[in-house]
Amino acid sequence: MAKRGPYGKGIERREQILEAALRTISERGFLATSVAELAEAVGLSQSGLLHYFGSKEELFVAVLRKRNEIDASTLENPGPEILVEIIRRNTRVPGLIELFTHMQAAAADPRHPAHEFMREHYERGTAGFAELLRGMQRNGLVPETVDPEVMATAFMALADGLQSRWLIDPSIDMEFYLGQCWTQFTGRKFPGT
Repeated sequence: MAKRGPYGKGIERREQILEAALRTISERGFLATSVAELAEAVGLSQSGLLHYFGSKEELFVAVLRKRNEIDASTLENPGPEILVEIIRRNTRVPGLIELFTHMQAAAADPRHPAHEFMREHYERGTAGFAELLRGMQRNGLVPETVDPEVMATAFMALADGLQSRWLIDPSIDMEFYLGQCWTQFTGRKFPGT
């Protein structure tokens, strides 16, 4: 049953704003999207829109959280192929890569709202990928000499770095570089490429 009353309506409105922001940033790009545009898209003033988030920065962090939720609910591959799948999806929404890259840089400041989000994002992502690698080691698919924590951290950093480079030079073949590094680590072809 849907929540009723002001609290439930606020949650619904917040979801509408996040969906509009995801769509607009995906289509137009992060740098080409203004809060005024987002407010207009959902029939609010800028201050009315920001009322649901507290600040522009918190709005954009909420957009990234929403994107992570969508990715987690729709990505079916539990293997390392998930990195390739995410990279493929992201190339179709460069505006979200722009947003992530800008929020990632801003997160270097512990006072910025993106700081905690990025810290959690990397902790969860690295832990999940490391667990996947441990499972692959148990099945003989990744050598025992590979440290899952090191490899997971390196691959998360590689994927982020490749996406940043891709924003500058779209000819960068992110899948190719992920595959090459996987082969260097494991001696095997990267699954999904």
